[in-house]
Amino acid sequence: MISQDQLDQTKIPQHIAIIMDGNGRWAKLHGKARVYGHHKGVESVRSVVEACTELGVKYLTLYAFSTENWKRPEQEVIALMELLVRTIRKETPELNTKNVRIRTIGDGHSLPKTCIDELNEAKQLTEKNTGLNLILALSYSGRWEIANAAKEIAKQVQEKKLNVDAIDEKLFEQYLNTKDIPDPELLIRTSGEYRISNYLLWQSAYSEFYFTKTLWPDFDKQELINAIYDYQNRERRFGKISEQLEVK
Repeated sequence: MISQDQLDQTKIPQHIAIIMDGNGRWAKLHGKARVYGHHKGVESVRSVVEACTELGVKYLTLYAFSTENWKRPEQEVIALMELLVRTIRKETPELNTKNVRIRTIGDGHSLPKTCIDELNEAKQLTEKNTGLNLILALSYSGRWEIANAAKEIAKQVQEKKLNVDAIDEKLFEQYLNTKDIPDPELLIRTSGEYRISNYLLWQSAYSEFYFTKTLWPDFDKQELINAIYDYQNRERRFGKISEQLEVK
């Protein structure tokens, strides 16, 4: 077992993104309804947020609800939205005392009004906090985000507010939901699936991926430490070769 003391405190990733997968399978294994797994998953969110705060992680982005999740059975979607509202209402005061700032990315307009209102209140309450940025990806998908950015840029060009020749990677990033958020160094997916499911497609270009068979309701601080330790033992070259990294 990897202990926290074995982590290199100078190499803690600034931004960790997580695909929280396996709630439904966890519930099935325990003879419960899928919604029960989502409720247990909230406990893992709490554990990971606390761990990130303790370890000094600055940004934690959680894939809470994708645009594709709207296709799930209606009753499950309704239950998820109700759980989201209750969880935000219950957890925000505690997060606020811990200096955590709540933020969101995704097509927020597609969420139920109760969710929008609860999220706006939570974001307003915590907007001045300077600790961990907890970013909830809600009604989000990478393709949606990129297409939306392209549409906004095209509109600017059409209105002659932007020259086509000015469009480059840096400018494009300013039209993404994450324009003021650094790219994740580490992207974790639970439950044993080996794909990123339309999550942070632009931002994860140079992320280190960590896949674990652990189902999300069983993911805790120790699991996070394992992922960070694995990340710290990789060589991040960004297109260079090892010898170039050794030159100071």
